[in-house]
This record gives sequence, structure tokens and C-alpha cells, in this order.
Amino acid sequence: MIAALFTGIAAAPWMRAALRYGAIALAVFLFLLSLRRSGRAGRLAERLETSEKFNDIQRQMLDAAARRPS
Repeated sequence: MIAALFTGIAAAPWMRAALRYGAIALAVFLFLLSLRRSGRAGRLAERLETSEKFNDIQRQMLDAAARRPS
């Protein structure tokens, strides 16, 4: 039943064109969504790296202060 329905849909030339354009639009949408997510992940990775650098510098300062005579 369902296979016959899909066969009938795919047999009409205008429906094949509509399916083709729909598939292209879906592919573009998913591509743009993945770019957006990768940009967000890149910003998070950059923020983590900056935080790690700051923590390393702060740790070095605390170590130097601990070694300093009173």
C-alpha cells in the first residue's frame, strides 16, 4: 500500500521535481545548521583555552608568591 503510494508520487514528473527541490532545501538547511553548531563549538573551545591559560598564569603567580620569603 505504502510502496504503491510512493511509486505513484515518484511517477509524476512535477512531484519528482518537488521532491528534488525539497531534498536540496533540506540538505542546505542541515549544512547551515551544522555550520552554526561548529561555530558555537569553536567559541566554546576558544573560551576554554583562554580560561586554561588564565588559570596557568594564576597558578604560576601563586607558586611564586608561596616561594617568596616573608
